[in-house]
Amino acid sequence: MRPGPLLILAASLGLAACSDDGEGTDESFAFTTGTDEGEMPTSGFPMDDTDSGTDSGTGSETGTEADTSSESESDVGTETESESETESDTGEEGGEPIGERTVIYQLVVRHFGNTNQTRAENGSLAENGVGKFNDVDDTAISALVDLGFTHVWLTGVLRQATLTNYTGYDMPPDDPDIVKGRAGSFYAIRDYYDVSPDYAVDPTQRLEEFDALVDRLHAAQLRVLIDLVPNHVARSYHSVVEPDADFGVGDDQGAFFDPSNNFFYLSGQSLSLQKPGYYNPPGFSFDGAFAPEDGSPGSSAKVTGNNQTSASPAETDWYETVKLNWGYDFTQDVADYDPMPDTWLKMDAIIAYWQARGVDGFRADFAHFVPMPAWTWIIDEARARDPEVYFIAEAYENLDGLLDAGFDSVYYDAGYDSLKRIYQGAASQEDYAATMFALDDDQRPRYAQYLENHDERRIASPVVGGNNPDDSGFGSKEAGYQLAPVAYLFGNGPILFYNGQEVGEPGSGAEGFGQEDGRTSIFDYWSLEALSRWVNDGAFDGGQLTPDELALRSFYGDLLALSQDDSALGGRYWGLEYFNNPGMFGDCPDGFYSFARFAPNEGRVMVVVANFTPGGSAAGPVRLPQDMMDAAGVSGDVTVRRVLDGSGSVDVEVFGGASSALVSDGFQADIPDQRSHVFVIE
Repeated sequence: MRPGPLLILAASLGLAACSDDGEGTDESFAFTTGTDEGEMPTSGFPMDDTDSGTDSGTGSETGTEADTSSESESDVGTETESESETESDTGEEGGEPIGERTVIYQLVVRHFGNTNQTRAENGSLAENGVGKFNDVDDTAISALVDLGFTHVWLTGVLRQATLTNYTGYDMPPDDPDIVKGRAGSFYAIRDYYDVSPDYAVDPTQRLEEFDALVDRLHAAQLRVLIDLVPNHVARSYHSVVEPDADFGVGDDQGAFFDPSNNFFYLSGQSLSLQKPGYYNPPGFSFDGAFAPEDGSPGSSAKVTGNNQTSASPAETDWYETVKLNWGYDFTQDVADYDPMPDTWLKMDAIIAYWQARGVDGFRADFAHFVPMPAWTWIIDEARARDPEVYFIAEAYENLDGLLDAGFDSVYYDAGYDSLKRIYQGAASQEDYAATMFALDDDQRPRYAQYLENHDERRIASPVVGGNNPDDSGFGSKEAGYQLAPVAYLFGNGPILFYNGQEVGEPGSGAEGFGQEDGRTSIFDYWSLEALSRWVNDGAFDGGQLTPDELALRSFYGDLLALSQDDSALGGRYWGLEYFNNPGMFGDCPDGFYSFARFAPNEGRVMVVVANFTPGGSAAGPVRLPQDMMDAAGVSGDVTVRRVLDGSGSVDVEVFGGASSALVSDGFQADIPDQRSHVFVIE
């Protein structure tokens, strides 16, 4: 019988992090430098350093996952309409909603509260420090609420494969060959029922410290999301909390694919691994072997997480992970879901466990690699326990299929990539308009918009030319003033916001396994240069921020508040690129990009105008088509007010008079380089 959430929770609360004789609880704390057996953590709690042997489980953690596809793009039209309502977020039961629209703050616990300024390449926990659950205190949470967030995605909290040694807590370090970075990837889950001891002041109380953080967030009416990584686990996967629920127990390793197995097997083959040549953390040795997959009986190599079926995955593969088997053979496009595959039941039990701990939703990693029938069942089961549970999919294929399966929202990578291509010189604002208009009325409220996340380069990272948007940033944090209003006000769907974005975190520095690539590493111990100035040694008051960082953070707060405006929440989007262009009106600046948002027949319209003129300001009229005015119910005398510009919220009247004049002559907009302005007509 499948274990229920309360049964699992009861077992977890009885977790003994050390052995019965108290091993690991009464030894003086001692830090040792890294060795090939692992390194001791610096969490301020006694550790047993007498045995630091490498654990020999059966899992590993994933690397960076490259975007694989984008949605098709169609020519821009004029009008779309949607009566869909956005989700009302209530946080703790009985609380008042803090925003009708879902606005998600991606909070990486490893980084968020870490103010250590060392930032040594391949640095240990002792050298570079690490954030803690307790760092996210009431002051920090209040600041997030004030900035306009409704949800917090606690990224990377599940216990991952790592080189840090917690042997005294029955959590020895992993084989270096199957770990990316000294901290380990967030997406190589070592124990789905546990959280990383790195983030606990007292590792024996790590789950209780996590629970306390969830309670603090709920008290502020914030809803809590965590990662769900359904496609793969760490090669060393083994749960110390629920060992009887481990993946792979009882699998038939003689079969590449068996629907009752949890993994795919390369029967009798020995795993041979290679790491990137640049990655050489001091004190660790690599031999390319992993004993639990040495090809001996009961130890066959497994298929790697990114569908790599070779026993010798490349250094660019997700070689630290193994793919989970959901009853679908991806090599033959064959599915067998009767009887229900064991992986479905085990993943449902995991979700139930975290729901019982108060988690409100899940960000599903690479969700399109899991079969849609499995998602339908999984999400239905989760909603039977909590009708308000929230699922958002990171996915690059079959987005509509995921929505049909029950996801609340999916990433809209096509929109993000299209903006990036403008900066790379490979696309125009007309191309972006076509990409955004490709979403119909039903899709728009369910497609998440973002400008940063852990997989992507920081906004402030350098622009790199070419045809691959993954290779480039947007050049500077100033780009946020132009792009964020365009992306976040496009629809009434979710907004994703990455910690550090609000202060222009540059993503600079070679962290270790994470290189100088414009991203903040998910593999290494690191701190965020700009964000730590806002943290200000735990004051969370921005006391060390520069004036331009303070201004940017204030701007984002004003923009997120505007995203909850009635017109931004309205069901209609009207692309204006077809109307406001030099081919239509000779006095229209070529660099203008514009669109309108409104609720039908309410007599009020929000217009976003961005200046994409390279390196210069642009000024000219913005006209509104009569059929759009009719759809919005705008008639008679009206005013046009500028409500947002580069300084943040403003209230400046730019037009007053007959609405018919907005059709023939428009209102004037004068927009500086790399900026967007937002106007309200009523």
